[in-house]
Amino acid sequence: MLITSLSPVPTPEPLPYDLFGAIQALKQELNAVILAHYYQDPDIQDIADFIGDSLELSRKATATSADVIVFAGVHFMAETAKILNPNKLVLLPDLDAGCSLADSCPPDAFARFKAAHPEHLVISYINCTAEIKAMSDIICTSSNAVRIVNQIPAEQPIIFGPDRNLGNYVSQQTGRKMVLWQGSCMVHETFSEKKLVQLKMLHPNAEAIAHPECEPAVLRQASYIGSTTALLKYVQQSQSQQFIVATEPGIIHQMQKAMPDKHFIPAPPLNQCACNECPHMRLNTLEKLYLCMKHRAPEITLPETVRLAALRPIQRMLEMS
Repeated sequence: MLITSLSPVPTPEPLPYDLFGAIQALKQELNAVILAHYYQDPDIQDIADFIGDSLELSRKATATSADVIVFAGVHFMAETAKILNPNKLVLLPDLDAGCSLADSCPPDAFARFKAAHPEHLVISYINCTAEIKAMSDIICTSSNAVRIVNQIPAEQPIIFGPDRNLGNYVSQQTGRKMVLWQGSCMVHETFSEKKLVQLKMLHPNAEAIAHPECEPAVLRQASYIGSTTALLKYVQQSQSQQFIVATEPGIIHQMQKAMPDKHFIPAPPLNQCACNECPHMRLNTLEKLYLCMKHRAPEITLPETVRLAALRPIQRMLEMS
């Protein structure tokens, strides 16, 4: 008879009753700052020092005097913070919090793509890995992509990656033809034009607003298109009282806080699932945030050659913004 030895199931680490208080205490102890993206769980948004989209959080990462940056977002965002702050400890609550868009652009394949267009300037959306940033000339975000492309001389050919939907939108706004890497965000591609039209019929007074990572058919149904920060500002300025929001619904928490008397409806995905929630963003929890600060891990590290190569296009973005 074969007898196998099984390792005991580890006992979960006990957590403090007041996680909010414990996290605040660790912030003081570590001299830490918590940066959170709009797509994070509402509890994480509420305890963060700064909430924003990729551009805002990049600026905060450059300006912080904290010794420790806790990035409640996904891996490429924490990498960006490390690129900008090589001497600071950068923590990510869950290392598996990746990004489908970043994953859709493997460095080896992108290097071959770039080599096939040697005369082209490479503008990469910040939603990419440090290796892709290192191969780029300029980084952009959904907030500043149009402004950056408009600053490039008309005769200069451009590669834009990795998001084809954002690239198509920027092309339409600027009139520039660009060579697009065919990547996409799994969340923003789940929105259904048919269901969005049906929802607009049910709520005829609601404005549909959308993030430019959505597919063109969805964007055609939107009365306003913008980054997460732009969408948040728009609902505060608009006279409308109802909005259908075609982006990750984490932003609705901030919309409701800013405009509690207005009504916000998440745009429906293709099927009956929670596919409009980013599964990577939602891997971060308040418990994991506490544990990563307590144990000072998982830590984000990068080879210095990659970091330095990725730093230059980010700095250029910040200068052009």
